[in-house]
Amino acid sequence: MMKALFVASAALALLALPPGAEAGKADDTLNVAFSAEVEPLDNYKIAGREGLILTRHVFDGLLYKDMDSGTFKPALATAWKFTSPTAIELDLRQGVTFHNGEAFDADDVVYTLTTIADPKYGTRYKIVIDWIKNVEKLDKFKVRINMSKAYAPALEMLADNLPIYPNEYFAQAGSQGMAAKPVGTGPYRLVEFTPGTRYVLERFDGHYAGSPKGKPAIKRIVVRTIPEANTQYAELLTGKLDWIWRVPPDQAKRLAANPAVQIVSGGIMRIGYVHFNVAEKAKKFPTGNVKVRQAIMHAVNRQAIIDAFVGGASKVVHPACNPAQFGCATDVKQYAYDPAAAKKLLAEAGFPNGLDIELMFAAMPRPQAEAIAADLGKVGIRVTLNEQQYAAAAPKWRAGEVPMVLGNWGSYGIGDVAMILGNFFAGGADDLVGDAEIKAWIDTGDTATDPAVRKDAYAKALKKIADNAMWMSLWDFNVNFGVSKDLAFKPYPDEFARFYRAAWK
Repeated sequence: MMKALFVASAALALLALPPGAEAGKADDTLNVAFSAEVEPLDNYKIAGREGLILTRHVFDGLLYKDMDSGTFKPALATAWKFTSPTAIELDLRQGVTFHNGEAFDADDVVYTLTTIADPKYGTRYKIVIDWIKNVEKLDKFKVRINMSKAYAPALEMLADNLPIYPNEYFAQAGSQGMAAKPVGTGPYRLVEFTPGTRYVLERFDGHYAGSPKGKPAIKRIVVRTIPEANTQYAELLTGKLDWIWRVPPDQAKRLAANPAVQIVSGGIMRIGYVHFNVAEKAKKFPTGNVKVRQAIMHAVNRQAIIDAFVGGASKVVHPACNPAQFGCATDVKQYAYDPAAAKKLLAEAGFPNGLDIELMFAAMPRPQAEAIAADLGKVGIRVTLNEQQYAAAAPKWRAGEVPMVLGNWGSYGIGDVAMILGNFFAGGADDLVGDAEIKAWIDTGDTATDPAVRKDAYAKALKKIADNAMWMSLWDFNVNFGVSKDLAFKPYPDEFARFYRAAWK
């Protein structure tokens, strides 16, 4: 209680401070802070959104997704066409130069995509690359991507999710070299960094004309890791920072009271979830019993947790996807908050006196995890919370060492249900359900060209997941950005901050 009072008092005191000195605008430097460490900038090894945001400034993809229109635009490729259900041919842009002076051509595309599609490379998420069979060079500025299967979201993947590296430098430097000194064709280049602490990006004046990202208005971006939220608020209020994000609703209201700050809010694709260990590895855990899983879902008062700890425009989500995504069927079985039903299910499952269980969580605020644990405790489910960084949590989950995990998933910011179902239920490392029927439906949805067929297949998968309580969606997310009054910044639902579109007022 004393700590909470201190934090609140400190925040209120900061609001009394005078507006900042506009340092960022004065020297044309956008000062940004993240709470989490930014991972080294090999795009294909990054899990955190912070690092992925920066890679989209350093690198370019073959295509670009215009989130305002929902259409794909030419980037490093000027034209593309499907020559068969499993082949895409792309004409490449000429006259493009990498940050190190290498000229861009088909060799860069072939080498990059061939390298990162090889399992030996260790690309973080299999779903991003497992549809690529091979890549052919047709001439200096033309390539063909052959797919291992027809894959409906292929263009989504080619739009900045699969950035192109310079083949000569990449072959010599490898993943570690690219992470330490990334070289791309993007609108900014990395000029300085202290791993995990500070990154400095500078506008790349050699960025190709006609880029859909445009020419950045701001010359430099300085990104720092500042774990302490109150430090971020203080620096934003005094002008040392121009941009922060994921500001809690209560703090957003306080910050907005200061004339130096504007609060910009936007809805995103991300949802919170509890994933249950259901597969063979779950035999030693209570979550192997469907009635236990259903009891857990009835025991959690999701709306109350939203009201207390999430706020904003967030709302309860029922299917294993974000309703804003294509193919996300919402007419699935719902589990209303019902402690009595939860206790009854536990007794039917053979646990009339309750049970003990571990809940591992990563990248979710501890108060939310504690609220879930408290709700479960009320029905006799005694929870041990295990907080981990994502990098440590993922291997434990994939090895089947825990019965359930609390986390969040942003689907790479892609508005297609294939991104979440494919990652968690289609046989990949994060699939601890292992249901062949669900996987078959997902495969149908991923490969069909008819939108109606895709929707039908995904709906069948989502209904079975809900009927068997294999996953508990919690709520969707919206993000509050704390922004200098002098900065024009627009958020997008894919959760990628586009600093190259920002400008001083």
